[in-house]
Formats: sequence, structure tokens, C-alpha cells
Amino acid sequence: MLGISKLASSVLPSATLAAGAKARQLRSQGVKVFDFSLGEPDFPTPEHICQAAITAMKSGQTRYTPAQGTAELRGAIARWYKKFYNLDCNAEQIVVSNGAKHSIHNALVALVGPGDEVIIPTPYWVSYSDLVSMTGAKPVLVPGSMANGFRVTPDQIKKAITPRTRLLLLNSPSNPTGAVYSRDELLAFADLVLEAKIAVLSDEIYERLIYNGTPPACFATLRPGLMDQTVTISGVSKTYAMTGWRIGWTISPEAVAKAMGNIQSQETSNPCSISQAAAIAALEGEQECVGSMRLEFQARRDLVCTRLKSMKGIQCPLPDGAFYAFFDVSSYFGKSFQGKKVTDSASFCLACLEQAHVNLVQGSAFGAEGFARLSYATSREILQSGMVQFEKWLQSAV
Repeated sequence: MLGISKLASSVLPSATLAAGAKARQLRSQGVKVFDFSLGEPDFPTPEHICQAAITAMKSGQTRYTPAQGTAELRGAIARWYKKFYNLDCNAEQIVVSNGAKHSIHNALVALVGPGDEVIIPTPYWVSYSDLVSMTGAKPVLVPGSMANGFRVTPDQIKKAITPRTRLLLLNSPSNPTGAVYSRDELLAFADLVLEAKIAVLSDEIYERLIYNGTPPACFATLRPGLMDQTVTISGVSKTYAMTGWRIGWTISPEAVAKAMGNIQSQETSNPCSISQAAAIAALEGEQECVGSMRLEFQARRDLVCTRLKSMKGIQCPLPDGAFYAFFDVSSYFGKSFQGKKVTDSASFCLACLEQAHVNLVQGSAFGAEGFARLSYATSREILQSGMVQFEKWLQSAV
């Protein structure tokens, strides 16, 4: 009989992917489900990007590439960062991976291990804690409050630093809350990590989806010398509606990039050659599609948050970025829906899916019990209908 390793036994499945699987199961049974669980834009990948992939296939770009990605894509990424952030980097500092999640894994494996500590502000993306734990390092969770827009303060981070602290993991705009740190707040974090001499993993995958007028910020550019302590994470999935193409990347000091490239060469080899060609077209082609999608996401945000705020017992801050509403549902704990009592965010979301057929993700998966996350990366028509169904279900509580 095959035994399961201690590592494998300790890893939980992604809560967002598990929620999506439950929704698919119900749909296979003929149930109409309003699935707001996955952070996946519903827009088609822009046509000029798809055409670049077709051209790549027809021209024979179907073979292995260097493990860290093609020189052409890494050059395009370097040019993009120079254009948008005036960041000077070269292709040797860039590693292209199978999505930003893979990039985060590579960075953590390259930088931390048993005995190290990684500071993670909460609420946090579901995979951060497990990805850290898989390296043998310890996640140190620092809570951000709804009253402070789900942002943590430099003072909180400073108090969490110990002699074992190796890394601070930042995510702005945030999944699951949509929180966006201001430039001044990021500068304060920059000064803190420079003084403490700890590394930063800056997950900037939602950088082009900001609604409050705050310009996107690349953390590594904020202070002289900061790039030497920073691994920048991003990719094409959210900005260009390319989730299934699986292209993410890191920008880091060359020694770190080399280590991540070596790790990737042993684990997965190169990311898809066709997707890399498409990513070049995304970065270097017309960008009007990005602005159009952002405006539509903002309209969806306004629709969803206005509706949620009007519902009894729901508290919903207005997110400044990404495409998630993260709202307080704790006033319903202890109540019953159709005879089923809910006691926490997991039982609340499960009852909501089974009874109202509205699929949300429990806040506990993000390190924030009492909340639920709704992805508004779907059409306004579906969102409006789902909100009607959700409110009707809430009104059944006794």
C-alpha cells in the first residue's frame, strides 16, 4: 500500500479551486449556479494575442525553450518595466514560469527554508501560507483590519520581525480584499525592510486593475538599493484575460534568478512556448483592451458593492483594486437557513451554495474568519441575478 508523505498530508487543496469544483458538480446535475468563486476574468483573450499564438504555432515555435523562458519574452518584460516603471533590469534577472503561482513557489523555495519566518499580512491569498509551509519555513500572519481597509501598518510589520525573519510577502492590489497600498505606505515599508535587511516578495499580479486613481507602483523602484532585496511577481493572467495560458514571471537579483531558473529546470522545464509568444504580443501590442476591461470591472465593482451594502447584516468596504468584494457575514453566524445552522464562514458559504446556488469562498481560507469573498469577474447580468438570489436567501435566516 502506498503511503502519503508528511509534506503531502500537510497541504490542503486550494479553497478557491475546491469551491469552483463544487459549483461544477452542481451544474453537472442540471442546477443553475451563480459561481463567484474563481478569480478569472470572463473576457476572451484579445484577438491580437491569440493571433500571435497561431503565428507561433505555424512558424514552428513548438519546441522546448530555455527553462527560464525565451530571450525574446524576457527582453519584452524588461522593456515593459522600463516603459511603465522606469525599472532597469535585464533578461538575466527574469524567470518566466507557468503562472504567477509557480513564480511565487520558485521564489520561496529559492529564498527560505526550515527555521526561517515569512511575514504575511492578512487577509491573504489562499496559497501563500501553504506555499511557505511547503518550504519548511513558518508563516507569520499579521492581521489587517476592515477599519483600516484591510491594510497592515509598518509598525505591525516591525513588531513581527524577529531574528528568524527572512521575507515579507506583500500583495497590492490584494486578493482577496482589493486593498491598495498608497505610495506613502509602500515607501514606509521600503524604509523598514531596508533597515531590517529582509527580503520582499512583492506580488503585483493585479497592478493594472486599480480604480481609485492611485497609479500602479512597482515596489522594487521605490528606494535606491531596494531592487537588491526584492523579488517582483507578475504575469499576464489578470491584465490580459490569459489565465489558461499560464505565464507569470519574477524579476530579482541575478543570483536569485539563476537559483530559480535551476529549480525550474528540474521541476517543470520551460513554460509553454506558444504562450510565451502570445505574452510578447500582450506586452508589446495595443493596450486599449486593458483600459476597457478595467472600466468594466469598475462598473461591476460598483454594482456588487452597492447591492451588498444594501443587504441587512452585511458590511462591505469598497475595494480599490483587483476584482473581489470581501465582506463581513458574521452577523449571520448562529442563524439557520432552511433548517441548517451556520456557525462560521465555511458553513455559511456551503449553505449558500447548496440552498441559494450562489458560490462564494469562505473568509477563513484567507486567514479572515467572519468574511466571504465574491469575485465580480463575470457579467453584470449574472452579478445582478446572483445578488437577487443571495439577498433572498439571506432574508430566509431565522
